[in-house]
Amino acid sequence: MPSHAPDRSESPLPDPLARERAHLAASRAALRAMRADAEALDLRDVAANWVNAEALHHQVSERIKALADLSHTPLFFGRLDYLHAPGAEAAEGAEGESFYIGRRHVHDADGDPMVIDWRAPVSQPFYQASKKAPMDVELRRRFGYTGGELTAYEDEKLSDPSEAEQTSKLLQSEIERPRVGPMRDIVATIQPEQDEIVRAGIGGTVCVQGAPGTGKTAVGLHRVAYLLYAHRERLARSGTLVIGPNRSFLHYIEQVLPALGELQVAQATVEDLVARPATGVEVRGADSADVARIKGDARMAEVLRRALRSHVTPPTEPCVVVRGSRRWRVPAYEIEETVAELLARDIRYGAARDALPQRIAHAVLVRMEQAGEAPDDRVQDAVARNPAVKAAVKAIWPPVDPAKLVLRLLSDADFLAAHADGILTADEQKTILWAKPPRSVKSAKWSPPDAVLVDEATDLIERTHSLGHVVLDEAQDLSPMQYRAVGRRCTTGSATILGDLAQGTTPWATDNWDEALTHLGKPGSAVEELTQGFRVPREVIAYASRLLPAIAPGLSEATSIREAAGDFAVRAVAAADLDAAVITACHEALSHEGSIGLIAAEARIPALASALDAAGLTHLSPGEETSPDARLTLVPATLAKGLEYDYVVLDEPAAVVDGEPDERTGLRRLYVALTRAVSGLTVVHAAPLPERLAS
Repeated sequence: MPSHAPDRSESPLPDPLARERAHLAASRAALRAMRADAEALDLRDVAANWVNAEALHHQVSERIKALADLSHTPLFFGRLDYLHAPGAEAAEGAEGESFYIGRRHVHDADGDPMVIDWRAPVSQPFYQASKKAPMDVELRRRFGYTGGELTAYEDEKLSDPSEAEQTSKLLQSEIERPRVGPMRDIVATIQPEQDEIVRAGIGGTVCVQGAPGTGKTAVGLHRVAYLLYAHRERLARSGTLVIGPNRSFLHYIEQVLPALGELQVAQATVEDLVARPATGVEVRGADSADVARIKGDARMAEVLRRALRSHVTPPTEPCVVVRGSRRWRVPAYEIEETVAELLARDIRYGAARDALPQRIAHAVLVRMEQAGEAPDDRVQDAVARNPAVKAAVKAIWPPVDPAKLVLRLLSDADFLAAHADGILTADEQKTILWAKPPRSVKSAKWSPPDAVLVDEATDLIERTHSLGHVVLDEAQDLSPMQYRAVGRRCTTGSATILGDLAQGTTPWATDNWDEALTHLGKPGSAVEELTQGFRVPREVIAYASRLLPAIAPGLSEATSIREAAGDFAVRAVAAADLDAAVITACHEALSHEGSIGLIAAEARIPALASALDAAGLTHLSPGEETSPDARLTLVPATLAKGLEYDYVVLDEPAAVVDGEPDERTGLRRLYVALTRAVSGLTVVHAAPLPERLAS
């Protein structure tokens, strides 16, 4: 059905802008009516029972929330005028239709659409059509807004060969609009190469290698929104999850999906995923880089598997089951064959343990039948619960607590050596052993890598629930064992993997996406590279890219489509003047509109906080939302990844590098810090710059 666009030839409002404003007002009224209809639904006596009633009430409540009209969020941002009705052949002479493209679907009282969801197939040409491939679009119109009010429009006559292709000024201004508050959606500015990734099918996993400012995080979030639109029923059953590197990052992105009308996507860090309270593991400790690297190595999965299977003990005695006056004997060698078969199938420890009593009971039933009896399934279940069978199973295939298994591996040198033989070297084994073994699971000071090991052991015993789709951001920083932990959450679903090899700032950061995807359990998945930047100014990305040969020599250098070069300065000062120079740079940045990030090495944060306080400059911590009255955030370099600010002041690059365990990781951390700026960057230093930046 055609959208209720103003008629192309006749309208009571001769001014095009007035007509568009009228359609916006009518669309907002229609959205309010849709919400009112949802609020007026009478759900009494609709559901068969209270459980269904609660579920229905929840669904309606969520729909009411999704139908909220956000005054600061434009209801539509574009319009497509087709030459012909979508799906019609040009020869038919079908009159073209117009569609307004927005963040959600809006219809009038008759059910006719007034705004088309950006994810609908008919909306795709808004992102993909060009002068070379107009996709039957006569005109693409973009709208400009100020404070929620429609104030401008811009037309591209895609099917007119006499009109030259041009850069959209509205698109450019939207990309460069100052950032205050949490991350916003990019639904109005999605580029063709981004759109192809967003609309990739749910059947496969997609890995996006994206340089700074290429919008990879936004692409991943919009892909979730698209998949929920295209496969809502399927994903409603199986669930979706966004995994980020830390809480600050998740807070920064948490408003993107709700702005697109999606309220049911969970968010977590990897640490959240593996925090299983039932195991009794509480993370209270930390590992050195060397210890964490070994514990995060994929070889640990085999060590755990061996240690778990070592609890299985072949039987030495027959199992004798007494039923009434009869005794049924299953010899040890037959049970041993069953145990060997279950081990050879390599099914989960818990599933095999559950199968063993049934297999023994089946052997008893065979003997009953041979003796002329006619037992049924109820008899087999009863035999499986027989005390003799239960005792045999406990002796052969005892229950294992995953946390206690890991505790023993990290505490008992002989136990570790027995199961790490040929996998870990003697030095590696010694490195990961606890110097002072804890007495119990609860008293242990577990580290984050330990929790991942317990999660692996838990999955070896009992299958982890799989979700329909998982988005993993900043994926380059994960260890192989962390990849396995994420992969367990989408074994039967798909994933969107987002990252930048050049921004890998952990000692175990991956250098190869194919290897990472293999650890994730998604080998052979498509890897897409985004190199066209929309955020970082041209001069800034060129300066940061000087580090690429040292930190990621195989990657292409990012480019920027931004016409503005951006404010960029590198200032060398005396050591005694460093703090004062940083404060001056912050004052200069605050004279501009937008958010300000002061990024520094962890060791410099206390001194800079004191200097800011002395200067009377209010400053926030990462994760705290900026506002017109508080626009400056003091950011440790270790938490800067994934964040962005209009203006960045970078304090002492050498200290950022020196704060990491090795030079490559330090230079990668510096690369991250240099590429957080949207409009301007000022680098202030007293110590010499790293060699590649000094040249």
